[in-house]
Amino acid sequence: MGMVGTVGLVLHPQRDSKKAIDTILRWAADKGATVLGLPEEVGRIDCTAVPVDATSLVERADLLVGLGGDGTMLRTMRLLAGRPTPILGVNLGRLGFLAEIDVDELPGTLSAIDEHAYTIEPRMAIRSTVAGAEVTAFNDIALVRIPGEGLAGVSVTPSGSPFVRYSADAVIVATSTGSTAYSFSAGGPIVSPRVEAVLVVAAAAHSSFNRALVLPADEEVTLQVLPTSGRLAVEVDGAVVGHLCPGDSITVSAWPGAAKVVRLGTTFYERARRKLRVDGSAEVD
Repeated sequence: MGMVGTVGLVLHPQRDSKKAIDTILRWAADKGATVLGLPEEVGRIDCTAVPVDATSLVERADLLVGLGGDGTMLRTMRLLAGRPTPILGVNLGRLGFLAEIDVDELPGTLSAIDEHAYTIEPRMAIRSTVAGAEVTAFNDIALVRIPGEGLAGVSVTPSGSPFVRYSADAVIVATSTGSTAYSFSAGGPIVSPRVEAVLVVAAAAHSSFNRALVLPADEEVTLQVLPTSGRLAVEVDGAVVGHLCPGDSITVSAWPGAAKVVRLGTTFYERARRKLRVDGSAEVD
């Protein structure tokens, strides 16, 4: 990243980001840089950011700043998927995995960015086509049972080889990034973001085989809804994008390095310990 001439903002829909935005606007003004934002977001607050549509935001920004938490970061990453533009995540409230700093650290961070004192962490996405539309997720794509409509019966075929049929509340396909989200709550492993892997995890499996699979990024995996299954919702990073009926299938493929996250020295393990409250049991101490 050369000189930052244009900064794009992506804001949390509710949390108060005024302090952070004012800091960014002051920094930009000192440098003669432009600050852009989405009309519906910057329109809610009184600021000098220039409202532009999502396409312009993505094309013009040298740096994107996501203000909120992991949800805001995921949205920013999906917005920018496939572009080399770095994304800085700022926490407003709860600690996150993807956001790197808190609001108080923003002035120092912006100076560090000016001085190129940061690293870029590439993040893999996964893609699929659902109901004719291409979808991209940075955490997960999940086939989820609809209450009252029966379990999720799903066959998993990695790289053209039928492997397992799960009966479960949900079957989750996750990235390493998503290993600490829905997949984690379903008992999946914690995977460092440096590992480019696709996880397939059954949540609350009723089948005798309930283990997670870890697949390489260069193999596609197909999930088919079995004849015995209920109708399933397809969730992409937690948002329902469509439904699948028995006989329907989706194929998920990895998209390595689809987003670039700014890091200033926190490690994945520090963030994971903090966020997941990873600690030894009392007997060890």
